Amino acid sequence: MPITPFTGSYTSDDVHFLLKPVTLPDTPVYIKEALIQSGEKHYSQMLTHESLPPDDYLPLFYQAMALNQDRMAEHVLRLAQGILARRPHGITLVSLARAGTPIGVLLKHVLKQYFNIRTQHYSISILRDIGIDQNALRYILQSHAPESLVFVDGWTAKGTIARQLASSLKAFEKSDGISIPAELHVLTDLSGCAAVAASSEDYLIPSSILNATVSGLVSRSIYDKDNAGPDDFHGCLYYRQFEQHDLSRYFIDEILGRVDNLWQGLTLQHHNPVELNLEQLQKVSQKFLKSIAEYYGITDHNYIKPGIGETTRVLLRREAQLLLLQDLDSDATRHLRWLAESKSIPIAVFTDLPYCAAALIKEIKL
Repeated sequence: MPITPFTGSYTSDDVHFLLKPVTLPDTPVYIKEALIQSGEKHYSQMLTHESLPPDDYLPLFYQAMALNQDRMAEHVLRLAQGILARRPHGITLVSLARAGTPIGVLLKHVLKQYFNIRTQHYSISILRDIGIDQNALRYILQSHAPESLVFVDGWTAKGTIARQLASSLKAFEKSDGISIPAELHVLTDLSGCAAVAASSEDYLIPSSILNATVSGLVSRSIYDKDNAGPDDFHGCLYYRQFEQHDLSRYFIDEILGRVDNLWQGLTLQHHNPVELNLEQLQKVSQKFLKSIAEYYGITDHNYIKPGIGETTRVLLRREAQLLLLQDLDSDATRHLRWLAESKSIPIAVFTDLPYCAAALIKEIKL
């Protein structure tokens, strides 16, 4: 492979990104949305360049840390235990860039410090409708057994990435003759599509509030087959200009500190992994999508984004039509209200919403 891994703003003991740093022109959100919805371009071919979070938005990240870092630390520990139960003979962490990257970094350190398990951690690209980066998989499989791979993400929303992972690995088995367990491991599984999850709560994972500055200064992954070599990894932008404002290491250190407090309290050392009712979660997800689509006349479920994490992504990176909230005054969605108000996005409250928040993407009539 001509491309070598890089670490972003993390260290080599944290992660190796199997992504190719590239340059890409800035595509404004409204133009990107029109090109995506017209089918003229896939979202992975374009990127709206990030800016630093505004001064009055950044405090919301620290508030989210104060409110949720203990819960997240507990879930990282539970997720590590669940992974160990399914991979007793070796673990290779493969986080899905980029929401999965901080989770993978945390798991790598937790497994080493508390379970004496040394792992390698890679972060690779997976894109809806495009699939997983097969060159990245081949790179990993040069050094690691297929059955050791553990795919890590932050959360599930509708289960799109879980299904994309399964179909991608099925295609990889057909093309390369190698079978890899199509199992997704997440902190919280809203749609009942993960193999292992620490929770099914729709809660505010603090890293979801920010973009590159909490993810190793790496953009979401990008891919344009017309400009990619046959051996290239999927691409990314590296925001070197944000180095003085990077919070990636701060986030890891803070959560690991809370993990240590929990461990010292002896409350989780022998706790069994959480068993979720996947069938019920799937029913709730499908009922929600159907009812919202009917109520608002939405023709494509891709325009409906349930859960705090996905809603945050929409408000940060897409053209949103509407923000749906379960509770207008919830601390968990304070940052969403800020984003909606700053962009003049209407807010609707539904107290029977099965999630804390959801977002509808604006359908652009062309």
